[in-house]
Amino acid sequence: MQSNYKLAIAVTGASGSVYAKVLLDKISKIKEQFSEVSLVFSDNAKTVWQFELQNKAYENYSFKTYGKNDFMSPIASGSAKYTTLIICPCSMGTMARIASGVSNDLITRAADVMLKERRKLILITRDAPLSLIHINNMKTVTEAGGIICPASPSFYSLPKTFEELAATIVDRVLDLAGIENDGYRWGSRNG
Repeated sequence: MQSNYKLAIAVTGASGSVYAKVLLDKISKIKEQFSEVSLVFSDNAKTVWQFELQNKAYENYSFKTYGKNDFMSPIASGSAKYTTLIICPCSMGTMARIASGVSNDLITRAADVMLKERRKLILITRDAPLSLIHINNMKTVTEAGGIICPASPSFYSLPKTFEELAATIVDRVLDLAGIENDGYRWGSRNG
């Protein structure tokens, strides 16, 4: 892994806080792979996390955290040269703003930066069913260079907990981002 890998993670208010928790836990265990890890939460992200996970563990991560309106954050500029932005989970509203080029907060601005700089933007979308508007926004983001990775977990690793189930998506996202991880591999007996 390159030593200058800069990772940004954004968490929105879509249901699926367990995905964000598993992602942050995994990144915490392999933080030596990164020169920087930055984190930003929407207001709703914290509310949904507290409701779904019944805790405020998002306060316990040691990553540099920026406010949702902190446009002085390095992730708001292409000159900071962040490698990847992962939005996990990504609400349909956030994706719509990204697809429309509306940079009204740090999350959407950082996504806009990743697309204009031709860097990696990965959206872990979490909603069902999808409207045609959602599908068209996914198409637009994909055509602009983003990666849509729906939070559709797999079951062939025989997950036993919600976190193990969420890890089936998080491990795939880490692979998409080019981040070394020890996730389950198809054909492997013990993952």
